[in-house]
Amino acid sequence: MNIALIIIDMQEIYLRQVDAARVESACEYINHVAAMVRSSNQLVVHVQDVDGMDETNQELYATVPGVRMESSDLVVTKLYSNSFWQTELEQLLRDHQIDFVVISGFAMEHCVLFTYNGAIERGFTPALLQRGVLSEHVDSIAAAYRDRHVVSHPAIKLMLKNS
Repeated sequence: MNIALIIIDMQEIYLRQVDAARVESACEYINHVAAMVRSSNQLVVHVQDVDGMDETNQELYATVPGVRMESSDLVVTKLYSNSFWQTELEQLLRDHQIDFVVISGFAMEHCVLFTYNGAIERGFTPALLQRGVLSEHVDSIAAAYRDRHVVSHPAIKLMLKNS
């Protein structure tokens, strides 16, 4: 099984309204899983929303310092909530023969959820990274955990070991 970790919109401009402790905690989980995925030669993809970005505000669209990016990671830019919509994400996943996508990042009720649904529509098996998603509204995370597939880092470790 080939696995990809997708990290959505972990950017300064979007995380300003989220409690810093929650952001730090999510970054720890994302970084831990990203390191496991990379060490198994699997794919880590950072999705960055560039809607509204111009020459004067590029620094606001940077990935937060708490998320580690490595040279082997891929970056996809998007203009819409669904990270698959009018981007190269689907083709990148197909090129790497990805079966299972672990989705993390910001905003659970928008971009994370729409990307999760987009993965299903394209035939991938998605799961949300437990403790690796953020929202301005904590109740939307609880609802997503109740209604969507969720995977923990120990389960991912086991999947990677058996792949």
